[in-house]
Amino acid sequence: MTRPLELERLQAFCVPEVRQAYGPSEVILYALGVGAGLADFDELPFVYEDGLTALPTMAIVLGSPGFWAINPKTGIDPASVLHGEQSLRLHRPLDVQGEVVGRTTIGTISDKGAGRPALLQIHRELTDVQSGQAVATLDEIWVLQGAGGFGGTNVPVGGETPDLPQRPPDGSLLLPTAVNQALIYRLSGDYNPLHVDPRVAAKAGLARPILHGLATAGVVGRALVRLCCGNDPARMSALRFRFTAPVWPGDAILTEIWARDDRSHLFRASVPARSAVVAIGEIELERFAMRTDIGLIEKVAT
Repeated sequence: MTRPLELERLQAFCVPEVRQAYGPSEVILYALGVGAGLADFDELPFVYEDGLTALPTMAIVLGSPGFWAINPKTGIDPASVLHGEQSLRLHRPLDVQGEVVGRTTIGTISDKGAGRPALLQIHRELTDVQSGQAVATLDEIWVLQGAGGFGGTNVPVGGETPDLPQRPPDGSLLLPTAVNQALIYRLSGDYNPLHVDPRVAAKAGLARPILHGLATAGVVGRALVRLCCGNDPARMSALRFRFTAPVWPGDAILTEIWARDDRSHLFRASVPARSAVVAIGEIELERFAMRTDIGLIEKVAT
């Protein structure tokens, strides 16, 4: 049984600032955690130190305080937490090594009513320690199941779900995940037991542990780098995800894209084997040249 959010405790809680040095080992571990190397095309630049390139979505785990809801001082029942939305804006391409500081603040808290969810908005600024320059801005929304009814206000939180065009996608890519994907991804900093412990998953009403929402984002991010960015991660400047259903480790994720203009696409991620849409969102590009093969449909064997 989940419990209502303890609002005063949460508002009094200060999410710790995180200073993190990272290098090629962390870049490679993150890439493996989001499935790089499982597909049958070349992803060596993401997993090999000779010519290594960081995946843009790695910014999500840098300077992260991890699963801080597990601290009893937050007033949150950690078993109630699901990831609802995630956005990422890069101010420059990620380096493969450096030192960053992440500063996390709690934003809007929405009460959906007794027996219903509470929504929690979380903001993080990622800054380069040496230069003081902004690296990335990240916003996320947690869905706290059954945590409503704490006496708060039902206020809008999060962005609008984009309407996808009523036409075939301009490109698609099917990528596998491994059955041990969550076990690898968690080593990049998200130790929420929901993703590894069947007892915790059962308490949350799940048949078994699910893949981290941000691991799903990383898999979809890999597909978007290939479909929209010509395999150049530096072209990606912003991403926004709304998660709509869980992914089980071992699922194959299909990412479909629809071009809006030469600098943005809408996308949908699904698990065809279960007819489940798992995420919807949009990608923005800074240095993007429209691909001549935009109608290409790539499918990777699982």
